[in-house]
Amino acid sequence: MTDNTAVSRTPKWLVPVAAISGLILVILFALGVLGGDKKTEAGNTELKGQALPNNAKTLKVSSQAEANLLSWQGTVRSRLAVKIAPKLNARIVELQVHPGDRLTKGAVIARLDDRDLRAAYNAANAAYRAAQAQASQAKTEERRIIDLYSKQAVTRQNYDEVLAQAQSVQALANQAAETAQQTKVLLGENVLYAPFDGVVGERLQEPGDMAMPNQTIITFLKPDDLRLEVAIADNCSAQVKLGMTVKVRIDAIGQTLSGTVDEISPEIDPQTRSQQLKVRLPNVNGLQQGQFANLELGCQAEQQALVIPKSSIVHYGQLQAVRVVDGQRLHIRHIRTGKDYGDQVQVLSGLHEGDTILLEDGSQP
Repeated sequence: MTDNTAVSRTPKWLVPVAAISGLILVILFALGVLGGDKKTEAGNTELKGQALPNNAKTLKVSSQAEANLLSWQGTVRSRLAVKIAPKLNARIVELQVHPGDRLTKGAVIARLDDRDLRAAYNAANAAYRAAQAQASQAKTEERRIIDLYSKQAVTRQNYDEVLAQAQSVQALANQAAETAQQTKVLLGENVLYAPFDGVVGERLQEPGDMAMPNQTIITFLKPDDLRLEVAIADNCSAQVKLGMTVKVRIDAIGQTLSGTVDEISPEIDPQTRSQQLKVRLPNVNGLQQGQFANLELGCQAEQQALVIPKSSIVHYGQLQAVRVVDGQRLHIRHIRTGKDYGDQVQVLSGLHEGDTILLEDGSQP
C-alpha cells in the first residue's frame, strides 16, 4: 500500500524530463563535451594477423640536431622595374603595347602629340638660320674692317665697333643654335622607347589621355632577373651576410629555392625594428613578380628533434600514424607532427627515441 502511494505521488512530468536529461548526457559524452578534458594518449593498435614482412625496411628513431628555422614573408620583385612616363604635357596618340607584351630595347612604347613641339622646332630652326646668316655677314664685315684698319683707312673707333658687332651677332647665332637643338631634343621625347629587353607590366593610360610629367603610362620590368624583398627582425639580421646562401620557399610554384643575399639595408626601421634584405633568386619556370615568398633563416640555436621521413606516415583522415615494429609484429601508433624539413618532418608526440618504425614493407608493386 505504501509503495503504491509513493508511486502515485511522483509527478507525471518528472519521468519524461529524466529521460530527456539522460539522453542529453549521453550525447554530450559522445561528443566529448563531458569527460573529454584529456586528449587520447598515443598508443599501439595491433595489426592482427599481420607480421613483419621479411624484406621490410625499418628505421630506428633517434633525435637529431635541426636548425630552428624562422620564416619571414616577402614579395618577389624584378631587379629592373621602371615606370615609363613622359617629360612634357602632351596627348597620347598611339599606345599599342599591352600587359604581358615582350619588347626589345628601343621598341616604341607610345607616341605623343608633337604638333606644338614641331612648330616650336621649326621656328627655332628658322631663327637659327637667320642668325647664322647675320653672323656670316658680320664675319665678312669683320675681315673687311681689319684689312682697312691695317691700312689706316678707318679709325680705331670704327674698328672696335665693327668687331663688337660681329661678336654680338655670333653670340646670338650660337644661342639660336642651342635653342634649335633643345627643341629638337624635346621633339624626340614625344616618342617613348623600351629602355631594355623586358615585359610590359601594367598599362595605366589609353590613347587620347593627356600625358603629364611623372605620370606613369606603363610599368616595364625584366622578368628573368627576380629577387625577394623581405624585412627581418633586427636580432636576426646580424647573422645575415652579403653573398650568403639562404632558402626561399615559394608556395605559388611549390618549390624551395636557394637564393643569394644581394643587398642589405644599412638602416633599421625604428618602428618595426626590422631590416630590409634583397635576395637574388634563380630563374625558374612559374616564378613571377608579385608572388609571395618566405625567407627561412635559422636565427636561433639548433634544437634536438625526432625526425622521420614523411613517406613513413599513414593518414587516417586528418589523423597521422606510423607503423611501429615490436618484435616481429606491427602496431599502429598515432603521432603529432611539427616542422617540415624537406622530405622529413618533426614528430612532436607519439614516438620516442629508440622506437623502430616501418618504412617499406618490401612487397613488389
